[in-house]
Amino acid sequence: MEHHFIGLDAGGTMLKAALFDGHGQEVACVRSAQPMLFPGPGHTERDASCMWQAAAEAMRNVLQKAAVPAGSVAGVSVTGYGSGLYVVDGAGQPLRPGILSTDARCAALVREWQVDGRAVMIAPRIGQRIWAGQSTMLMAWLARHEPGVAARASSVLLCKDYLRCQLCGDLSTDPSDAGVSGLYDIRNERYVEDMFGDLGLAAWRGKLPEVAPSLAVAGKVSLEAARLTGLLAGTPVVRGVLDVAAGAIATGVVQPRQMNIIAGTFSINQTLHHAPRTSTPPFLQCAYPLGKLFLATEGGATSASNLEWFCKSILDAEGERAQRAGHTIYDACNAMIAAAPDRCTSILFFPFLFSGPGGMPAALIGMQASDRLGDVLRAIFEGIAFAHKVDVTQLLSGIDAARPDVIRLAGGAAQSPIWAQMFADILELPVEVTHSSELGALGAAMCTSVALGMHSDLDTAVDEWVQVRRRFEPRPEKAEPFRRKFARYREVMALLAAVPAP
Repeated sequence: MEHHFIGLDAGGTMLKAALFDGHGQEVACVRSAQPMLFPGPGHTERDASCMWQAAAEAMRNVLQKAAVPAGSVAGVSVTGYGSGLYVVDGAGQPLRPGILSTDARCAALVREWQVDGRAVMIAPRIGQRIWAGQSTMLMAWLARHEPGVAARASSVLLCKDYLRCQLCGDLSTDPSDAGVSGLYDIRNERYVEDMFGDLGLAAWRGKLPEVAPSLAVAGKVSLEAARLTGLLAGTPVVRGVLDVAAGAIATGVVQPRQMNIIAGTFSINQTLHHAPRTSTPPFLQCAYPLGKLFLATEGGATSASNLEWFCKSILDAEGERAQRAGHTIYDACNAMIAAAPDRCTSILFFPFLFSGPGGMPAALIGMQASDRLGDVLRAIFEGIAFAHKVDVTQLLSGIDAARPDVIRLAGGAAQSPIWAQMFADILELPVEVTHSSELGALGAAMCTSVALGMHSDLDTAVDEWVQVRRRFEPRPEKAEPFRRKFARYREVMALLAAVPAP
């Protein structure tokens, strides 16, 4: 019987279960939109129990869609967004809704720590900056505002670890997820013990998960999980990695000359390093389960989720028309951009709907009566690519920065040739798109194959499973117009930074 692998990818807006064959080819995929809860200003949460039910249903449905027996599934692994927080009791059941990494409730607390010096004290210990959706900040917020939850909590889990707990009862995490939590020494792979007291988080220390290898079996599918998912009880469950690492693995990023960009819920821009970066602490940094490398990440909630909001909130009629024609709203967006003249307009879009740098507001400015919807959509594509360029500029600064000569692109932008070409033109580097669309799930499946010994290591899995489907070269004639427009983008960003928060 041919072996198959299931990769489960729980993102900020979508949950996906994909089934792959022994050659890394996607056999079937089931997607499930995951609703957000907004219980307060800047709060973004998710009903954890509903997320698990959706994950179980997606796994059951992907087996049915692929028409393969559950016995052919050699193993399963979960990936998911980093940081955020899931607080559970001794049975692994949630005590409150899960908190997403897009959550901004801690913005004032981050500023407080920046003013009193705690932010400066923390950064060199954890190898990255503090930010509002980071697990450290959320634990501090809960300790202050929901002390009863902290007192009743048995464990604190990250997104993928919560779902894996439901599959097999395991309560551990791996170095990649621990690395971006904000309480972990990524070089020595251990929690920074003295920080708990320094930050007033001592009560949380005993609730943090054990950190264990990413490429290892963490448990086996339980009888209850088997009933819900359609998997066989006893199927191996691999610990896995967080989604940004899974995406980099699945795009074949194996050396520092390659940059990985994921245009999804977050703007994710990543480079590999032989040692943790210290000259400029990045947004995220963690151990990479390949070649003893470290993954440095710059980003924020400024990417394709902003286009998704625009489509759902503004283009609902166009979406209905596209659906009746057998297309998606994103197909319709690409068609409208392709039909509009490829010209440099004055329109600027600032993709800060889910919180911009320093709380900067979102904006769409510079429109004229002659502009059409295709022009506006092109500006939205450009604005998201410009937001990535802001992050890339930061990522490639400092004496220990990587010097990549090619980009491996994933996420929504990778599905659009117009958008992928725009990334190449704006970032002035070749952009390569690989064959699989569900890269987080593929990265999880690759981890499973290695953990089960079907590949000797991730290098071998990348060689055998990852193929470049298309390459976009930067167009020289586009470089200068985009440089000028990006300069305007940065100038207006500075003005938006002065707009007072509501």
